[in-house]
This record gives sequence, structure tokens and C-alpha cells, in this order.
Amino acid sequence: MTDSAAFPGLASFAFALPGRTVFGRGEARKAPAAIRAHGPRGVLVHGADPGRAAWLVDALRAEGAEVLTLACGAEPSLPMLEDALARARDFGPAWVAALGGGAALDLGKALAGLVPAPGGIMDHLEVVGRGLPLSVPPLPYIALPTTAGTGAEATRNAVIGLPDHGRKVSIRDERMLPRLAIVDPALTDHCPRAVTLASGLDALAQVIEPWVSCKATPFTDALVRPVIRPGLQALKRLMQEEDAPARDTMAWVSLCGGIALANGGLGAVHGLAGVIGGVTTAAHGAICGALLGPVLEMNRAHTRDPARIREVCAEVAAVLGCDAAEAPQALAAWARDAGLPGLRAQGLDPARHQTVAEASLASSSMKGNPFPPTVAQLCEVLRKAG
Repeated sequence: MTDSAAFPGLASFAFALPGRTVFGRGEARKAPAAIRAHGPRGVLVHGADPGRAAWLVDALRAEGAEVLTLACGAEPSLPMLEDALARARDFGPAWVAALGGGAALDLGKALAGLVPAPGGIMDHLEVVGRGLPLSVPPLPYIALPTTAGTGAEATRNAVIGLPDHGRKVSIRDERMLPRLAIVDPALTDHCPRAVTLASGLDALAQVIEPWVSCKATPFTDALVRPVIRPGLQALKRLMQEEDAPARDTMAWVSLCGGIALANGGLGAVHGLAGVIGGVTTAAHGAICGALLGPVLEMNRAHTRDPARIREVCAEVAAVLGCDAAEAPQALAAWARDAGLPGLRAQGLDPARHQTVAEASLASSSMKGNPFPPTVAQLCEVLRKAG
């Protein structure tokens, strides 16, 4: 470890990463052999369409692996996790792999952690459960994202919805970081436009929030500051037409955001989004996208030293061709014009704004916001995001 005395004024910090990360077009072809190296049988979690995972299933079986496939057609809920966990435990896997968006990656991550765990799911769920760390190491977990948004291939938690509680909570343990993350931008090519927009805005939120967070570190700064403008440029390009270099950029932005949020702080966008996701069926990325502009506006107005926020506004203004003073509003307007629905259209009743704002104050993400917002300020954000 570097002696911090050699760098006066540099505060202590730590970071954790996937065991190995491979980035680049065509790298997914290495996945079958890399996965099979962890054992002869395993679970593959994929998205709603099994056809998109057929190439990997066939290749794993050609490598001599026995594979149980589990579909994840929506953001994982507790009933979905209970069913998947029972099936996976009966199968007796040596590894878990996931190919898909953030939902599939989170379900796979949860299974890798829970299959060998002696207790039940509620022992490890935060907030509504006991929130205990895992008592035994997870199974080897391999993540292959097919969207550029959540950065779940680089995070240590799995988000699970609890419909009966109207909440989303996490199972969290540093050992849940993937043993191997393969980020192949080609897997995101021709992703549907609406998914590209929502997930891309989530990726942007996850590089903007760590930059302005009160929990920022030199490590997270180095990752996120250089990709804010390129990320918005690439997303803007993808709203115009399919573009492989823009897909490459967004995959990198998403990975940087995932690493940053796992090792630093987020903010009010994700603090509110976690609660909204529990009381609506809206997709996480779409919620974050609707909140991003209004939260940026709030933080600029109320943060004691908004220098970093002004930098973000300058980057947004440069891409959208607006005055920096109007950047938060311009970003929100651009997202709406590109097709992103507001929160009301996503299912959030304005009558719930107060309760959502109040609940969000207890979230871990909110603690990273550059200033502690009030309920009234968050209600104004929700009104503008509606």
C-alpha cells in the first residue's frame, strides 16, 4: 500500500474491483472456455429472450459443460429470486454466469452469493432483513453485460425488489464482485432505442454523481471525470442512428460508472430512484434519466461549493449547444425530446411525492449527495421530473 505521508493532504481510501475485467469488441468469444474453467456444471442467467443467449449456451455445452438456464425477464423481485435459488441449489452448480442487462446480472450475482449460503435470503437482505454479510464465499460469478447502463458487472451488490414492501433493497458483500467481467460492446449493438436511452442516462448519472459526491476519491475522480462529455456525446449519437464507436464509448462509460459507484458515492438521483422503483414498475434507468436534470439543478442551487457541478453543466452545455446556466433544464428537455417519459408517465402518482422524498432520505445513495437535501427540495425535484 502506498504511504499516504508521501502525498500530503491525500485522505485514505480503498477500492475493490472484479477479479479480472476484459474489455473490447469480440472478447465475448473467450467466455465459454473461461466459464468452463470454473467447473463442469453451472447456471446461466439470461434476459427475457433465450435466443440471445443461445450462442453461449451452445458454446458452453460444446466445452462439455452442463448448463441450467434461468430467464430474468424483469428486474428481480424476491419471489423471482426465491424460485431461481431453489432451482439453482437443486442443480448443484460450480459457477454462475449472467448474460444480459442489469436485471439479469443482479439476479446472477445474488444466486452466486446465496447458493452456497447456509441461511435464507432474508438473512442477507438489507433494510427489511438482517443485512448480514455472507458467511461462506460465493460461487465464481462471470458477468457479460448486454446493455450499457447499470455497470452491474463491477458492483458488489444485487438489487432485489420486494413488491409487498414497496421497496428495492440490496444483498451486498465485497466478495459478490464478479470473478470475471467481460465487457464486449458488440453485445450492446442494436439494443432497442428506448433501452439505449434509459440505460445510457443511468450510465451518465453514475459518472456524474460520483464526480460531485461528497464521497468522491482520487480513484473515482480519475475514472469518471474524463467520460462525462464523451458519454453524453455518444448517447446523443445513438439517438440519431446506430453507431459502433458510440456503443464502445457507452460500454466504457457504464463500466467506469459501475466501478465508481461501488467504490465511492452516488447521490439524490439514485436515492430517489431506489424508492420510486419499489412503488412503480418503471425501469431503473428510465427513472434515473428523468431525475438527472432536476437533481443537477437542485445541487447547483444549494451545494455550498458547486464548482464540480458547474464543470458538469459546462460539459452538458458543450454537447447540447446551450448556455451552461441552462444545462440542467436542457438535459431534461433533451431526454424528453428523445423519448424518455416523465415520472408520472412511468407510474409515479404525484400524491406520493412526499412519502417518496421522506423514504429516500434513509437510502445509502442519498448520503453521497453533495449536500443534504430537504424533503421539500426533493419534492420539487420530483415535480420537475414528472
